[in-house]
Amino acid sequence: MQLQQLRYFTAVADTRHFTRAAEREHVAQPSLSQQIRSLERELGAELFHRARGHITLTDAGETLLPLARRILADAETARREVQEVAQLRRGRLRLGAPPSLCASLVPDVLRAFHAGYPGVDLIVTEDGSQDLVRALADGALDLALIITPLPVQAPALATTELLREELVVVSAPDRPAPVGRRTRIRVEDLRGRPLAMFRRGYDLREFTTAACRAAGFEPTFTVEGGEMDAVLGFVRAGLGVAVVPSMVAARSSLRITRFSTPGMHRVVSVAHRGDVSPPRAARELERILMEHVDPGLS
Repeated sequence: MQLQQLRYFTAVADTRHFTRAAEREHVAQPSLSQQIRSLERELGAELFHRARGHITLTDAGETLLPLARRILADAETARREVQEVAQLRRGRLRLGAPPSLCASLVPDVLRAFHAGYPGVDLIVTEDGSQDLVRALADGALDLALIITPLPVQAPALATTELLREELVVVSAPDRPAPVGRRTRIRVEDLRGRPLAMFRRGYDLREFTTAACRAAGFEPTFTVEGGEMDAVLGFVRAGLGVAVVPSMVAARSSLRITRFSTPGMHRVVSVAHRGDVSPPRAARELERILMEHVDPGLS
């Protein structure tokens, strides 16, 4: 008994027509009929009553049908499971993330993933959340870390909140502290203060600008247009202060000043297309991401 024979048998049982069953299975009708005859000989029983224009199941056919469906379903499950195991031994995984996360969380997570699945090639795209969302929608990424909620309507995505990360102010350690002897800073304290600012389209630029405007003023930029490493370099050179995620600040060797309660935070979420199940490698990376989140950041 072959799986192909069972597929042809269930197709005839579903359509009650040999020609339509052959069309559904993309096979010539004589070939399908021959395979059904071969299955009947092997089982020693006819499976269909064949009256002209009227095909019905025999008692043997009625008995076989649920068993055939179960066998075919189990075979499909086995195929998928084996393929998913193979995906974790070889293949590729396309991850998107904002540059700030590529400079903090992502390297540690990818190191853990690569240690477990060295045969999977990792392709990382750094970009702002809106660009990453478009890449997900176009099928150019399997998984992305994005800042939520998005300012504009996004295509159908499945998102899971990963962490709520504190934002802090970093400044050059050899320059005066931005708030003197105080240990906390308010958004209002940034009024008129030189800021090293990220390029347009950068999530942190939009976030900082929106916070300043909500406090009633426009931020003052002394230098702008950089990526994360460049902005940290500008701050280190004393060209201004910057608002950055706490994970980035902790690695920067710069002075860190936290915001007064309730502080400033951003929500980082894991996203993939809502209409397509992500590959096994992407689901495994999402699991590792969840395990690597520091509860202290939330």
